[in-house]
Amino acid sequence: MFLSKAVAGGALPAIFFLSCLGAAQPPAKSARPREPLGLVPVVWPRDNPYTPQKVALGRLLYFDPRLSADGTVSCATCHNPKYAFTDGAAVSTGIRGQKGNRSAPTVINRAYSLAQFWDGRAPTLEEQAKGPMANPIEMGSTHIGIVENLKKIQGYRTLFTTAFGTDDITIDRAAQAITTFERTIMSGNSPYDRYRAGQKTAMTPSQVRGNDVFLNKAKCDSCHEGVNFTSNMYANLGVGADRPDPDVGRYTVTHDPKDWGVFKTPTLREIARTAPYMHDGSLKTLEDVVEYYDKGGTPNRNLDQRIKALHLTDQDKKDLVAFLNALSGEGWQKIAAPEKFPE
Repeated sequence: MFLSKAVAGGALPAIFFLSCLGAAQPPAKSARPREPLGLVPVVWPRDNPYTPQKVALGRLLYFDPRLSADGTVSCATCHNPKYAFTDGAAVSTGIRGQKGNRSAPTVINRAYSLAQFWDGRAPTLEEQAKGPMANPIEMGSTHIGIVENLKKIQGYRTLFTTAFGTDDITIDRAAQAITTFERTIMSGNSPYDRYRAGQKTAMTPSQVRGNDVFLNKAKCDSCHEGVNFTSNMYANLGVGADRPDPDVGRYTVTHDPKDWGVFKTPTLREIARTAPYMHDGSLKTLEDVVEYYDKGGTPNRNLDQRIKALHLTDQDKKDLVAFLNALSGEGWQKIAAPEKFPE
């Protein structure tokens, strides 16, 4: 079973706000934010440990559209708190209204992810953060251009000094700050977590039945396991495989025939708030997703062997959707864009 014992976290992750003023000094160490109920302690990278100073800087950079080529797109454009850190669209829109071909996954609980992007092409969250900045249809800038622009903003020079000890602004430091902020964006203390912790009224009877369907009849936990409800692995579900020119997924990265049409398994935390679904945003509702799995996906040359017709009853389907709604939690809702940016 995937159900790990819940850990009591209790407190919501803190977002720290620091002054831009003061003498340059090495960043001070501080207690890390505590994880909400149901999550395990975040393992912070040795080369990018937690500091509140980096969180403060990263929050500003995350929301600042000046990192894009035309000053219109920020990280938050596609990963907006309003939509549980997605954009609520089937595919994302970048500079000059250009459309991508994949749905923006949530940033929530990204601290527990391994390789990043739907195809796993970025080995770390830091590498992922740098990707959209230089993607011509997303933020459309260059790493050199971003660094030069940041160096012209005295407020950022001060903040980089506060966060890193010197005012040396690099794209790697910018990515480290952004991802330190992103790792504080968490979701836990959901009805499911409280139910697991012993509060047996936290989930409705339908949600309890849906948990059983999830584990036993549908066997969703073969991919959606652990406290973050993902194996961090890849699977071919057949989504879009019947199109004339299908997205081949991870195959583009590895060129391994076994990876044709496979995509990373996303977290199910906050799944009820992050529609539409699948890598191409082609399924609009959780009911659509359940129906898709129930029919056994779309046949193709590399369909995952675990994807088979489920033969769920109507009640099973309703209960399963109810259970997925029980994975909506707390810990990220108070995060918002800054009222102003450094000058």
